[in-house]
Amino acid sequence: MNGRKSVLKRALNVICGAALLWGAASLLPLPARAGSCCGGSSGAALVVPKYASALVDISYDIEKYDGFWNQDGRYIPDPPGSDLTQYRFNMGFAKRFSPAWQASVAVPYVWNANKYSGLSSSSDGLGDATVGLWYEALDDVTAWRITEWKDMVPSLLIGPSLLIPTGLSPYDNVKSSFDVTGRGFYRLDGNVLLSKMLHPWSASVTLSYGTYIERPVDREYGRYVEPYHKDLGDRFFASTSLSYIYYLGIAGDALTGTASLSHLQEADTTINGRQDPDSGFRKDSVGGTLAYSSTDHDWSVRASWSHAIKANGWGENFPATDIFTLGGSYAFR
Repeated sequence: MNGRKSVLKRALNVICGAALLWGAASLLPLPARAGSCCGGSSGAALVVPKYASALVDISYDIEKYDGFWNQDGRYIPDPPGSDLTQYRFNMGFAKRFSPAWQASVAVPYVWNANKYSGLSSSSDGLGDATVGLWYEALDDVTAWRITEWKDMVPSLLIGPSLLIPTGLSPYDNVKSSFDVTGRGFYRLDGNVLLSKMLHPWSASVTLSYGTYIERPVDREYGRYVEPYHKDLGDRFFASTSLSYIYYLGIAGDALTGTASLSHLQEADTTINGRQDPDSGFRKDSVGGTLAYSSTDHDWSVRASWSHAIKANGWGENFPATDIFTLGGSYAFR
């Protein structure tokens, strides 16, 4: 009985954190996602195309939970009759304020609908917001074939982003982890996006390393507790992807398919300076995106799927999920 309670408690603790880490990442529009993915991307924010002055992006996620990995990397299915789903409506805006610099903000609205081991709950509210800054260190020289060394120069963007705890967290007046919509911590990330296009192919690598800002805690799931200081472990994200662009007719409309592989991990939490064993997590996932863009590339629509392989070794202390996303973006010139 104690073992079963331990498994249930661990599942409750990690189930919401997974979705929230994904939330900001899924806001990247097609121009930045052409080689970025799902789990992906860094969550650093939106990227304005070189030809545009601003960008608006909206998307809708459905995340279905199906089991989890324990701290040893073993996959454990959910109890029969479980139905865990989170829905997110993501809104983002990015603005270029010089040829090399741009900034952005992204905010999700979250709905939780869960049934687990006889427990049912639903909640909604703002998720954690993300503000970001990009510097374009290198500009990709797009080519159809390589004729000189300049044709091999990739696009390189670097910059910081800040996760802002605007959502409901375990340290607010909520009943359980099923009800939260945010992490409850500020997190500062350093991000790198490297991409290269050689028509009709493109590839990219995204890297992000983040550290949370320690905070005092005096309440957990609506109950006041003896005050203590808590700091979540550092977070690392990496993603690689490959895309193929198919041009429709002679007008220039494009259909882009992208396949990706991503890795996410977070180190153990510390409480009053002491490490909390087995509180960190890891997840590897695969993904795919199909996007349609107009001839002038001012607008695009996309559908994507992020899939966790439900087998031993593909994660640790983390839920296994499938994330389905529909989105669109418009670039202002």
